[in-house]
Amino acid sequence: MKSDSYRDKYNQHLLHPWGDLSALGEDDSSSVIVRGEGAYIFDAEGNRLLDGPAGMWCMQAGYGRREIADAVAEQMMTLSYATTFSLINNREVELAQRIAAQTPGDLNRIYFTTGGSTAVDAALRLCQLASNIQGAPQRKQILTREKAYHGSTYLSASVTGKERDKTAMDTIREGVHFLSAPCHYYYPQFETEAAFCDFLIAELEEKILEIGAENIMCFIAEPILASGGVIVPPADYHQRCWQMVKGYGITYIADEVVTGFGRLGHWFASEKVFGIVPDIIIFAKGVTSGYIPMGGYAVSDQFMAEISGDNADGCLYSNGYTWSGNPVACAAALASWDILEKENLLQNVLEVGPYFQEQLRTLAENPLVGNVRGTGLMAAVEMTIQGLDEEDLLEKDYAIGEMVDSHCQRLGLLVRPFINICIISPPLIITRAQVDELVTALREGLRLTLEDLREQGIWVD
Repeated sequence: MKSDSYRDKYNQHLLHPWGDLSALGEDDSSSVIVRGEGAYIFDAEGNRLLDGPAGMWCMQAGYGRREIADAVAEQMMTLSYATTFSLINNREVELAQRIAAQTPGDLNRIYFTTGGSTAVDAALRLCQLASNIQGAPQRKQILTREKAYHGSTYLSASVTGKERDKTAMDTIREGVHFLSAPCHYYYPQFETEAAFCDFLIAELEEKILEIGAENIMCFIAEPILASGGVIVPPADYHQRCWQMVKGYGITYIADEVVTGFGRLGHWFASEKVFGIVPDIIIFAKGVTSGYIPMGGYAVSDQFMAEISGDNADGCLYSNGYTWSGNPVACAAALASWDILEKENLLQNVLEVGPYFQEQLRTLAENPLVGNVRGTGLMAAVEMTIQGLDEEDLLEKDYAIGEMVDSHCQRLGLLVRPFINICIISPPLIITRAQVDELVTALREGLRLTLEDLREQGIWVD
């Protein structure tokens, strides 16, 4: 098979993100992808797969969009690079203006980076600088959450709360405080979601009082905890967190790397979906529909006014990247933006999203499925095996995700297995018919996995 030739060379030369070092050079199963079209990708043998994860939450407009390719090619021939350290390019100005028009409140200042991790890192460094300029160097403590994912740079990884990501890699431990993941499913001792939300808000205030509000730099939160398992918090959780954090004078950072640019049917979800106006909103992924790496953040005028002009005390924001505001990346983002508007893809999410969620919830009929959750075009199907002790469950968790993924790929669907969770976030162009195709394949993949577990004696009815 063609895949074998590529895979052999991969095993000789490549190290992939989150690579299993114990199996380095021995991968014999990963799919080799060579082409994409619309909502589908194709492997080296020509098999078509519906792209359930939309690449990595990012292929908003789908694959093979001539409009984006043409815009990028034209920009490369017109102006392929311009350093933003000392120059201004017209494409970054146009993109910043569009983003600022869609952000809530006075978040009108845009800073561009190379991706989500660097955007989180840059925003946190801005907050550190602000504390220093304002004469509060002790105000460096960070509040974050268990199961949150904020990136893989040293600083962004340090505020990430995915417990199984923290192996032997170093992270900053002092000054980073993790609050409970806002997932009612993991806390069955609370009879109602409202009671669970009360617990979360009380925990937040207790932590603020314990540390001292004057020592806390920021609270960082994804509206929906994406890579941590598509955790949808209780209904008024974000509003109550935002009100409390702002009441104590703490900076609120919304990490919309996943939820931004249409994933929930809006350019940004903070205000439109959750009714909050953060001080900083972080974005990446869907900003270019995944065609070229790009990220950034929007920060409020009020925040910047306190550390700029006469208040800056001569300080520089000495943080930046060779490709910050790159005109080619901006051209890709602008072309993607035009597609989202022209084809009403945000409205498509609002119309198809509820159907997507409704159909996925029918999978709960399978006894292997413990929880189905999500909103908009992002969802998770979590599997569980009853009656196993913690050590056995940990080992089987990984096996389940891989089994479901393997069966689904044979059935023409790519899912993203995260331990015992299937994460699904299809391109925003997905149709109802493709939702049916996705759910049908996933239903069969779950059925076959349950069959395998029964044959292996792991599942006992």
